[in-house]
Amino acid sequence: MVQIIDVLTGMVAIGNEKTILNVSAIGSCVVVSAYSRDKKIGGLAHIMLPGEALNNNSFEKSKYANNALEEMFNKMSSLGVDIKDIEICLIGGANVLMDSDDIIGKGNINSINEFLRKRQVKVQAQAIGGTERRSVSFDVGKGIIAYTEGDSEKMILQLSL
Repeated sequence: MVQIIDVLTGMVAIGNEKTILNVSAIGSCVVVSAYSRDKKIGGLAHIMLPGEALNNNSFEKSKYANNALEEMFNKMSSLGVDIKDIEICLIGGANVLMDSDDIIGKGNINSINEFLRKRQVKVQAQAIGGTERRSVSFDVGKGIIAYTEGDSEKMILQLSL
C-alpha cells in the first residue's frame, strides 16, 4: 500500500519506495527534494524563508532553509543514506505577486544553494523563479518528480545525471 504524505509549509518529510510526497500551492517557497537511488529513500523540505531560525521553536525552525535542510539530511543519514550520494532538485521560488521589491523567492534559492555548496552537494535539476505557482508530486519508489506551473499539465523534472 502506498502512503501519500502532504508536505505543508515548513515541513520536512521522508519516505521510502512505498511513499508519494505531495506539495501544492508553492509560490515564493522552495521545495527541495533529496533522493537516494540506492536506498530508494527520498525527502521533501517545504522551505518558506531563507537563512536560519533565531529561536528554538521546532515548528518554526523548519520553515527556514538551513534548519529544514539540516533536518532532512539528518533524517536521511539516520536511514543509512550518504548525503554525498543524494540527488537534489529545487522547485519554486517564484514571484507570484509580481512585486518588483520581492526578495523572498530569490533569498530562498540563494540560501539553499549556499547551504548545499558548503556541503558539496550539487543540484541535479530545478524549476525555479518566474511568476507562476507550482505543485510537486514525488513518487519515491520510482524516483520521479512531477510538477506543474500555473495551470499546466504535469511535467517530469529531468535529472541531469
